Amino acid sequence: MKFLKFLGSRLVTYVFTILVGMTIVFFIPRFMPSDPVESMLGQMMSKSSSMDPASVDAMRQTLNENFGLNGSLGEQYIGYMGRVIFTRDFGPSLTMYPVPVKDLIATSLPWTIGLLGISTVISWIIGNAIGLLAGIKKDKVYSKVLEGISICIYPIPYYIFALTLIMLFAYIIPIFPLSANFNVSGFSWENLKTIVWNSILPALSLILTGTGWWVISMMSLSRNTNEEDFVSFARIKGLKERRVISGYILPNTILPQITMLALQMGTIFNGALITEILFNYPGIGSLIYRGVLQADYNLIMGTITISIFAVATATLVVDLIYPFIDPRVRYN
Repeated sequence: MKFLKFLGSRLVTYVFTILVGMTIVFFIPRFMPSDPVESMLGQMMSKSSSMDPASVDAMRQTLNENFGLNGSLGEQYIGYMGRVIFTRDFGPSLTMYPVPVKDLIATSLPWTIGLLGISTVISWIIGNAIGLLAGIKKDKVYSKVLEGISICIYPIPYYIFALTLIMLFAYIIPIFPLSANFNVSGFSWENLKTIVWNSILPALSLILTGTGWWVISMMSLSRNTNEEDFVSFARIKGLKERRVISGYILPNTILPQITMLALQMGTIFNGALITEILFNYPGIGSLIYRGVLQADYNLIMGTITISIFAVATATLVVDLIYPFIDPRVRYN
């Protein structure tokens, strides 16, 4: 009964979060000064001077219907929520009309998951390993050096690293391509090598920043845990240092890191906007940028709605499984 009550409260919060997020995503683009339909008509009329007013009005009506812009804001909102919830249809994209937004997302999403998913996991593993070692051996010189480097790296935005890497390894030492080229089709080892080679610099810019954060957080946790009485007692009993670390310190410091990793895995669906633009990476971030730039309502709503679902789902999963991995937590 206690579990069902806990599950019900979390599901209510989950649904409420998604509905609020979708509502905000619906209204924000409509506060933008540009109109996607008028922008599209302007582009078409600039290329053709033979369009009469009747044809323009008919096309305007058709485009408004396709983009869900007919009727009042309330009617548009109800139509949008119904399409997304029941049919998962965001409508066509303005920038690549008449391609559906869901097809563009399906094409870009694997690239974003590949880049941010792998870079997040790598930075998590490296950062936690370094932070654990540096936190336990806090009096060592290398621990202080690692802490200083991490503190310097963490505040630097990832796009600064991206620009630095481009200047170093694309201009000064031209090892990697300046702009990523993912013109591949089908799976083969050659295509895989091409993808990996073109993804090294954007991934490295994300890994450097992420590692700094994980080192700092794990270092703080491991230092505090290392000074607990139960750890001191384990050492007094004569347990080997490796056993103290693996059996006492690590289990009590890794749980918060797992929680943060799960939440970060949900945020990868936002994409890495500036990195993707700088490296011409075909991910969700590039789609969001294109949608904002051209006032593509459907593309903006589609990409950000996917992000809302991902973050809310990651939070729900963490809430549900945390009591299983941490016996100190109960369903209250």
